[in-house]
Amino acid sequence: MSPDRAVLRRALDRGEREGGSVEFKERLTEELHLSEGRLESLAAQLRHRVLSGDGEATYVVGVTDDGGLAGISPAEFSESMDVLSLLAEEAGAHIEDVKTWGVDGVSEDGSTATDGIVGVATVSEGSVLADDDHIVVGTAGHVDHGKSTLVGSLVTGDADDGEGGTRGFLDVQPHEVERGLSADLSYGVYGFDDDGEPIRMDNPHRKDDRARVVEESDRLISFVDTVGHEPWLRTTIRGLVGQKLDYGLLTVAADDGVTETTREHLGILLATDLPTIVAITKTDLVDQERVAEVERSVEQALREVDKTPLRVERHGVDTAINEISETVVPVITTSAVTKEGLDDLDEMFEALPKTAGEVGDFRMYVDRTYNVQGVGAVASGTIKSGEVEAGDELLLGPMQDGSFRDVEVRSIEMHYHRVDEAKAGRIVGIALKGVREADIERGMVLLPSDADPSPVREFEAEVMVLNHPTRIGDGYEPVVHLETVSEAAAFYPEGGQLLPGDAGTARVRFKFRSYLVEEGQKFVFREGSSKGVGTVTDTDPA
Repeated sequence: MSPDRAVLRRALDRGEREGGSVEFKERLTEELHLSEGRLESLAAQLRHRVLSGDGEATYVVGVTDDGGLAGISPAEFSESMDVLSLLAEEAGAHIEDVKTWGVDGVSEDGSTATDGIVGVATVSEGSVLADDDHIVVGTAGHVDHGKSTLVGSLVTGDADDGEGGTRGFLDVQPHEVERGLSADLSYGVYGFDDDGEPIRMDNPHRKDDRARVVEESDRLISFVDTVGHEPWLRTTIRGLVGQKLDYGLLTVAADDGVTETTREHLGILLATDLPTIVAITKTDLVDQERVAEVERSVEQALREVDKTPLRVERHGVDTAINEISETVVPVITTSAVTKEGLDDLDEMFEALPKTAGEVGDFRMYVDRTYNVQGVGAVASGTIKSGEVEAGDELLLGPMQDGSFRDVEVRSIEMHYHRVDEAKAGRIVGIALKGVREADIERGMVLLPSDADPSPVREFEAEVMVLNHPTRIGDGYEPVVHLETVSEAAAFYPEGGQLLPGDAGTARVRFKFRSYLVEEGQKFVFREGSSKGVGTVTDTDPA
């Protein structure tokens, strides 16, 4: 028996008994179990199970009252989890973990089916963190500039061993989906309690440790990783442009200084109007004279792009918190080995306000897609505006032909918790009814069912060329990164050309298909060593 299936066997062996923390359910339905009077009764039952298990209950779904493996269809299991989530919310709890197994079930006509599902849901005491108390930080920096090591020390509170030991905590796939709909794009989280004291991770390799931090924190800090190697800049751009970030954290190693990759990452962060902190890392490896030299080079790089550097050491943490903006960039010196500057970063992250989300109706660009057993097609991404609830009817598209498809939200999950609703700024996985996973593509968008979207193949933009070996002329084809869209596009500059450092108007035409593009959206374009930034000004150019 595999370790995973042993979880099911242990739950069945413990059994459903009075005063115990295990509950057997063959199936939960909205019509029956959420009816008037029944919801309160079942929520009280769930609360009793949670208290009996010292804050944790186990619900085995797809089994008979005596523990027999009945198995239910994927659609029935999805509905059961939705109902269980609502019952948990009513009882002041939440679903923390779900594991599923395939078994032989019985179809509606009485014949044997092979796609039945049995699941074990762990329900824990406490509600999910409020949206306003979740800060998402995008990290950037040249390879070996100590980005992951710094974050590893922040989320664990441990000093690095000088060999990047704390970095090892974060060597995981940021989009890893271990179960259910998890779409946690962060590669490290820590939080603060209501007294402002840090709540850190004991073992970031364990998903239940991350869930513990989320549960115990009154304010949560998530770090979204980007890649420092130049060949992987596209992934970095995707991380910074495609997610709803609150702040940027750029690392510059004191023993290496400002590099071309540093300047490029800085340009992308600031071109997207993201309030940013620059952390000079590895100060334990050099003397103070070298640290001062790197500080001056960082300040010069900031001034070159019309930003005002603010040295935290000179002006203080409170000033940095009050002044950080699209134009003012705090600069702090740090060492993961000596923990220099880490207390100041803690103080900043504990106090920095959530940046204002976009107002308006629900909108989410799809970043990743999954097909989850027992759930079906899942689209993950960051909610750009509005909010979404389980059961909402939405539009998904544009499809290859430019059309949008009607879909329904089966369920929503974030940070390993199934939730009933989510608001702008949240990174979520949304299970969709009415579409196959194979039909969902990155760059598509989810909108309210009454929206009237008009995807475009071509738009007009104000662009700035950050770097190019010669000039940009008509027909130049870089890759455009806009929201989660990454698509080749042809540029047609006004006047026929743009030189390095030039800013001007250009018509941009996607090479293969149309996307939903809106005025005011910012984008990055890149091809080889050529790169630039832009803002959409007209989605219906004459």
